[in-house]
Amino acid sequence: MNIITTSIPDLLILEPKVFGDPRGFFMETWNDRIFRESTGVDLTFVQDNQSRSAKGVLRGLHYQVQCPQGKLVRVARGAVYDVAVDLRTGSPTYGKWHGSELSETNATALWIPPGFAHGFLVLSDTADFLYKTTDYYAPEHERCLAWNDPTVGVEWPLGVVEPTLSAKDRRGRSLSDVFALS
Repeated sequence: MNIITTSIPDLLILEPKVFGDPRGFFMETWNDRIFRESTGVDLTFVQDNQSRSAKGVLRGLHYQVQCPQGKLVRVARGAVYDVAVDLRTGSPTYGKWHGSELSETNATALWIPPGFAHGFLVLSDTADFLYKTTDYYAPEHERCLAWNDPTVGVEWPLGVVEPTLSAKDRRGRSLSDVFALS
């Protein structure tokens, strides 16, 4: 596993080694020992989730004000543009965002520590999105940062297409209204 730093400290891209032959491929999608030794981060995953979405669906930007979740995210089928926004109180990158394409072709994953809002836009006809979390989903603590908040300025690869949003995501709040996380 190759670990790549991003412009936001602690937000990491993980590139697995993919072994392919005419039969198909094999890759190790997570190795706790390699991650811990490479980053010094010791974590435990408590929940695995999967979603399937159609092209143009934008999910997020979600976060929890209590029980914040660290997430290891990847795509098993299709492609997404994945975004994380730093909401950690006192962070020098508070309000900054990072975006990466995650796909079945590039096989990369993104480690998003607790304290970030997270979302993705589906680029392919359909996408199967997988993620492991370090804390349990707590709907009573879930909040949504507006996907199009001009203060944050995420540059989604939309072109002229409007994304398909859930009712919850259409009610996302601006950065000035979010509860900062520590």
